[in-house]
Amino acid sequence: MKIAFFSTAAYERDWFTRYQGHHAITFLEETLNAHSCHLAKGYEAVCAFVEDDLSAPVLQALKSQGVKLVAMRCVGLDNVDLEAAEEADLTVLHVPGYSPYSVAEHAVALLMSFVRQIPQAYTRVQQGNFSINGLTGQDLHGKTVGIVGTGRIGQAFSQIMLGFGCRVIAFDPKPNLRLLNSGVRYVSLQTLWAESDVISFHCPLNSHTANLLNADAIAQLKPTAIVVNTGRGKLVDTAALLNALDNQKLGGYATDVYAGEKGWFHRDFSGQPITDDELNRLRLHPRVLLTAHQGFLTEEALQQIAHNLLLQISYFQNSRQPGISKISM
Repeated sequence: MKIAFFSTAAYERDWFTRYQGHHAITFLEETLNAHSCHLAKGYEAVCAFVEDDLSAPVLQALKSQGVKLVAMRCVGLDNVDLEAAEEADLTVLHVPGYSPYSVAEHAVALLMSFVRQIPQAYTRVQQGNFSINGLTGQDLHGKTVGIVGTGRIGQAFSQIMLGFGCRVIAFDPKPNLRLLNSGVRYVSLQTLWAESDVISFHCPLNSHTANLLNADAIAQLKPTAIVVNTGRGKLVDTAALLNALDNQKLGGYATDVYAGEKGWFHRDFSGQPITDDELNRLRLHPRVLLTAHQGFLTEEALQQIAHNLLLQISYFQNSRQPGISKISM
C-alpha cells in the first residue's frame, strides 16, 4: 500500500522503515491540513499525528483524491472528525496502546524535576555556580497523589507513586480492581481536588474532560498543589492555571502538553520570536516546567507504535482482497 506519512520527524522514520515490509512509504515533513492535503494525491493511505488536522474538509479532500485509510500513529483521536470519516467511508486506524511506562515515567520525571528543582540546579552548575541556596525541595513520600484517569498509563503512574510511598487516590468512571487491591482509593473529583498534594492527568480529551481543571476546580485545590499533565493541553484551562500561579493559589505546573501546541511543538524556533503570548507565559514562568510533548519518545514506545500500526494497515489491505470481509474499526 502507498502511504503518505505527514508531520514526520527523523526519530521515527527508521522504525517505520524497519517494519514497512511491502508497503511504500513517503515521509513528509508537512503538517496535514487543508493547504497540504493535496500531497496525498495518488496515495491509498495517509498516516498522521496529533498535530495534524483531520477535520471534515480535510477528510473530504482526502477521499476525493482516492485515499481509503487514515492511520493515526497515536492513541488519542481528538483531532479526527470520526463522523465525517464515516460519512466519507474512510477507515480510521490508531495505535490502541504502546508502552504505558513511557508517558507515566515522563510524568514522574517532570514531577521529580519540579519538586527537586533540577533544571535550576543544572543551570547553576553549568554556569559554575555550585551554591544550593534556594534549591530546597520536598519529599514525595507520604504525599497524597490524585490521578485523573486510570487507564494503562494512569495505572503505571499509580504503581510508581505507590512505590514512592505516596497515598494514591483516583477518579475514573470505571474503577480498576487491580488498583483497588493495590491500595488505590477511588474518590469523587471534588474529593480528589481537595485532598491531593499532586494531581496528574491521564484521561482522554473529549467533551466531558475539556477544561476539566478550570477556575472553579482550581479554587478547590490546595494552594501548594502541583499539577502534572502528560495527557492533552486542553484538559486544563491554561489561562486560569497561570492566573492561579501568579496569585500564589497553586504550587506549580509540570506539563508535557499545551492547548495551543499545534504549530509550535516538535519544531525548532531558536533565534526566532515566539508570538504565542500564553505559551511565553508558560515557558518563562518560574513555577512551570514545560517539555514539548515528548512523553511517548522512548525506543520501546516508538518500536511498538511502528510495528503495531503497520500490522493494522496490512490487515486492512488484506481484508479488502477477494474472499475476505472488510474490517470494521
